[in-house]
Amino acid sequence: MSDPPPAAARTAWRVGTVIEARPETSSARRIVLDIPDWPGNDAGQHLDVRLTAPDGYQAQRSYSIASAGLGSRVELAVDELPEGEVSPFLVEDLQLGDRLEVHGPLGGYFIWMPQSVTHDARPVQLIAGGSGIVPFLAMVRAHAAIADPTPFRLLYAVREQSDVFYLQELLQLALSGLKLDFVYSGTAPRDWPVPAGRITKEALAGLAIPASEKPRVFICGSTGFVELVAGWLIELGHAAADIRTERFGGT
Repeated sequence: MSDPPPAAARTAWRVGTVIEARPETSSARRIVLDIPDWPGNDAGQHLDVRLTAPDGYQAQRSYSIASAGLGSRVELAVDELPEGEVSPFLVEDLQLGDRLEVHGPLGGYFIWMPQSVTHDARPVQLIAGGSGIVPFLAMVRAHAAIADPTPFRLLYAVREQSDVFYLQELLQLALSGLKLDFVYSGTAPRDWPVPAGRITKEALAGLAIPASEKPRVFICGSTGFVELVAGWLIELGHAAADIRTERFGGT
């Protein structure tokens, strides 16, 4: 059993060294940093990365953290946006041994805490669009590591299987109790039981924990995806107070 995630860890600028960097999808990269004075983070928190050019120009962007708990190892998964200021460097140019300035851990709203802390036995529904899966990796990892009894269900909307972040790890977690569902908007795998297409309200109703079970719901993805799904959930009877959202934009 791993150490529980720390609550309200101290936020500050720190320097991390890249100890792992490898492709995650055709447009994304998994990056692991060693940050000696990292205070630990809760599942779902994020950090800021700051790059400084030789002429002094700085660019700063926020990224969800795929890891949680104590220790100096901090994992990110960054999807490249060609017009971005930070993500192209992180995906294309960052090298092992490089040092990055990071500010964190940040965020106390979009986090999952174990049942032993919250005393809330209601099930948890996670809904990810594209790279919005990253904070949920921290949540499902933490949930599995401490054998938390809370029922977890993850709905992942993505273009095609090659765009799925952490595919093999998610499939392994599904064998260990995570209820895992995919919606493919572009191309579905061969023999997939559902034709490819964008998520609909009807599909959501069939793949998400029903409102009658009063789940805690977390949604992460693009602004349009998050607003659409959150609106449908409310129409399906979910209480707005039970829905937490996180959006991402250009990076």
